[in-house]
Amino acid sequence: MTPPATLSSATSNLTPGTYDGRGHGSLRGYLVGYATSWLLTIGAFAAARATVLTPYSATAAVTVLAVAQMLVHLIFFLHISTSPNQRTNILAFSVTMFVVLVIVAGSLWIMSHLQSNMMPVDQMMRMQR
Repeated sequence: MTPPATLSSATSNLTPGTYDGRGHGSLRGYLVGYATSWLLTIGAFAAARATVLTPYSATAAVTVLAVAQMLVHLIFFLHISTSPNQRTNILAFSVTMFVVLVIVAGSLWIMSHLQSNMMPVDQMMRMQR
């Protein structure tokens, strides 16, 4: 059994928050991830409550902070990295994100076209009489 690696150039290819080769997080990594998540959450609440931002700017800020929050969770808590050992995890995550994107985009597209394809209410009421 080899001793855990110390912080050196040998750990530069490991996932942030993991300081040994086993892929499990360290207390330091979890605390950094928790603090970063906490700051991103506070930032999202501050952006949503800010009166100096336009509604579109607030939405963009919250969206960017949400994506950053997702990346922090993937890296520090789920230990997803670009190492060769994580190739199947990255592939599974990519396919899942693609399916979610198709479902969300398809649902939004269908809902946006419902209004143009529906019969006006007054005509529908006359047909029911």
